[in-house]
Amino acid sequence: MKNLLALVFLFVSISISAQTDSTSVYKKRVLESTEVDFLMSYYNQDGDNASVTGGIGSEKLWDITPTIVVAYPLNDDDVLTANVGISAYSSASSSNLNPWDSPNTGNGSPWVASSGASEGDVWVGGTFGYSHNSDNRDFIWSGHISFSTEFDYTSTGIGGSITKLFNEKNTELHLGAQAYIDFWNPAYPYELRTYENTGGNLNSGFFRNRTIYNQNGIAIDKSGNGGPIWNPENYTSISNKGRNSFSTTLNFSQILSKRAQFSLSLDLVYQQGWLSNPMQRVYFADKDNYYIGNPESIPIYTSPENKDVFQLADDIERLPDTRFKTPIGLRFNYYINEILTVRSYYRYYFDDWGVTSHTASIEVPIKIGSKFTIYPSYRYYTQTAADYFAPFEEHLSTDEFYTSDYDLSEFNANQYGFGVSYTDIFTKAHIWRFGIKNVDLRYHQYDRSTGLTSWIISGGIKFVMQ
Repeated sequence: MKNLLALVFLFVSISISAQTDSTSVYKKRVLESTEVDFLMSYYNQDGDNASVTGGIGSEKLWDITPTIVVAYPLNDDDVLTANVGISAYSSASSSNLNPWDSPNTGNGSPWVASSGASEGDVWVGGTFGYSHNSDNRDFIWSGHISFSTEFDYTSTGIGGSITKLFNEKNTELHLGAQAYIDFWNPAYPYELRTYENTGGNLNSGFFRNRTIYNQNGIAIDKSGNGGPIWNPENYTSISNKGRNSFSTTLNFSQILSKRAQFSLSLDLVYQQGWLSNPMQRVYFADKDNYYIGNPESIPIYTSPENKDVFQLADDIERLPDTRFKTPIGLRFNYYINEILTVRSYYRYYFDDWGVTSHTASIEVPIKIGSKFTIYPSYRYYTQTAADYFAPFEEHLSTDEFYTSDYDLSEFNANQYGFGVSYTDIFTKAHIWRFGIKNVDLRYHQYDRSTGLTSWIISGGIKFVMQ
């Protein structure tokens, strides 16, 4: 009997050990091996409503953004990710922070880019994350930190999420939260900063050797003895240089059938602090206009024909110090056959600044052979204006808040896109120890009813370490 019990115990022990080893060996890893994505995009835009120059002027801008994303599996369940990129840009609008700081523009104009220090800048940022999956892959939690900086702004972020899968992984519930603690290093329109630094003395500093003209093109007595002078009495530099953003995300996803899947999402975003942009000028309808440059061009100031006169600002953009945003989204994807899939999306957005918007988009991936897919797409967007928006010279100096940033105006927009993707799950092509898993290239054209047009071309290559 003792021998029999010993044999039974030995059999059970071997069985349990085998099950444990089997689980260890055959448990599917969340990420089989290190993956590296090299991404690159080039963006170009133009328009006639530059916010730095008060709602008129050139919006020419280009931006190039190289990015690298690395996903590294620590073990079967845990993955580290790093997303690091830079964004180098040149902007006609922001260059006119000081429109006179250039031998090429002379007297300055909202329609001509300055070649001064604010002509371009480089943004640098990174996000580093960690995620853990339960053994049965039904529960995932993750966290991340981020940091970014550019010449006038620094941002630090932290966030996390949990994801739970139910119903044999056909149902997914996701909850996420994040916070960003940001700080301005304010850059102001040059004439306003100089006015403050000289205590309003128009015969010193930058203004000493500059003639100031009124709306009729007549030079004014800058001492004020001959009549009114330029006096931006609303202007003060900002004291609260912080901006904090807090958000939560709730997402519900459900597989309806072998062919259909949908998801619902709700975001709650709260911002507080200095939510205006100190670079952006505002001009008042009830204030006299004053200029530096060629007085003969004053009658055509708002026309692109103006190349050599610039209007002195009345103030910078001022907006409430809190904002609450609520986007609600719905996705529906339908697999028609092995060649064709339809991906649709709708989002409704509203906030307490008076902006409401609707977004609708559709993408139709079409599989061409075993490795190539093309991606035609279309997106429509429309929004109402913020309560505090008005075009160039339509605000009053008695208003509490004001902006002429056309991103907060009423408009609608169309975006057309096309992409092509190459995928090889067996990664037969190699560069050193990395197999090429995916190559993606896309182009999008964007047209806004305000006249802004832009296009972006983006691409990426995914490598798998072998």
